[in-house]
Amino acid sequence: MSRAPTGLALYDRTARDAAAAVIAGYSTSFALACRLLGTRPRPHVRNVYALVRVADEVVDGPAADAGLSPAGEREVLDSLERETLEAIDRGFSANLVVHAFARTARECGIGADLVAPFFASMRTDIDTTTHDAGSHDAYVYGSAEVVGLMCLQVFLNAGSARPSPAPADLVDGARRLGAAFQDVNFLRDLDDDAGRLGRDYLAGATGGAQRVAVLDRIDADLAAAAAVIPRLPRDCRRAVSTAHDLFAELSRRLRRTPPASGRVRVPDAVKAALALRAAATARPREVRR
Repeated sequence: MSRAPTGLALYDRTARDAAAAVIAGYSTSFALACRLLGTRPRPHVRNVYALVRVADEVVDGPAADAGLSPAGEREVLDSLERETLEAIDRGFSANLVVHAFARTARECGIGADLVAPFFASMRTDIDTTTHDAGSHDAYVYGSAEVVGLMCLQVFLNAGSARPSPAPADLVDGARRLGAAFQDVNFLRDLDDDAGRLGRDYLAGATGGAQRVAVLDRIDADLAAAAAVIPRLPRDCRRAVSTAHDLFAELSRRLRRTPPASGRVRVPDAVKAALALRAAATARPREVRR
């Protein structure tokens, strides 16, 4: 007869539940892909996403709506980063989302080398409104590529006694997949970023040759990532393939849609079809324009 968890085990489970609630509340596409992960990596990926989402919300409106000034937002981010790094060291936090992330970080080998660049990019959103090519690349590394690297650490190390570093080709694939996801979102959210947040991540690439160049870069990154997805552990391939194919479909639709047509979406029926295909093959679809 099994017993209900108590003590730290109960706290850990409650923290994981809190992280899962963040995903359910903020991202239907990510939640769909996450459900295709095996039971070994799934809670850890949710834990990573929850911290990333909470930090992102500090600079994307809710904190300002609550009355925080830019200096106040920076203070909250700094405090959240300190608490995250301290929790990784000690294995506990009174913040459930931080606790969930820290337990994952300790098990899977996620350290300050990935956490610090992420928070640096979040702070960039407080005082940088227009990016050039260099600042775009630095921002994308911290806001998206390191998140891909965190997930890669989970894929390779969840459940292992001692985490090990990822092979170079998988590192490159994780970074490029994260970059593609971020650039797709930049193109989808051009109007909202400019109008509501006053930000331009793509140096005015709203149409013409500049927009095509961004889409070409996205497709090249997606293709490079697709080449290494079959090397991931079996219980991760379906989910990563689904996420890859969803963003490849978004890229294709962005090419066919005028920039001023509103936020491009993938219909639920198409999402379901992509997920079913990935579940059956555990391989990403070829990138099509």
